[in-house]
Amino acid sequence: MRLWHQELIHYLPIQQLLDQHGECCVLRGKGWGKKHGIAVDYVFKYDIAHLYQYHTLVMGEMLHRNIAYDHSWLNRCYRGKNLSMDSIYDVGTYILEPGETVYSEHDDRYLKECLLNLKSKNAELVNGKTIDEWLIHLDMYNNDVKKES
Repeated sequence: MRLWHQELIHYLPIQQLLDQHGECCVLRGKGWGKKHGIAVDYVFKYDIAHLYQYHTLVMGEMLHRNIAYDHSWLNRCYRGKNLSMDSIYDVGTYILEPGETVYSEHDDRYLKECLLNLKSKNAELVNGKTIDEWLIHLDMYNNDVKKES
């Protein structure tokens, strides 16, 4: 499993969005700090408040699409039904600034990796973008940046 690049959350197919919510729940619950594989272990380099902020982006998109979820997850200290809220004593706070990514790993290279992963699954993005359009735009942008430097 992976955390999709945060720019993709609004465009994820419904199954990937639901899976992403589930992954966030696992990570915020009993999975916090436990090995999950290279695709998500980078989250443990950050305070859990970063994961909470990412998860709120996912839940916001679910709300936008009228997809039901347990609103207990909106509480930044909630760890799931089987853990008390004080099992992580210092959740901390983290405010996501406009245009900022929650995780520095969510760069253009990672965006391309995620898009290619979705393409390999024959997934189709929602909300008006195709994977190929996004890949072309990303490649053109990266080529322009290389020319300027």
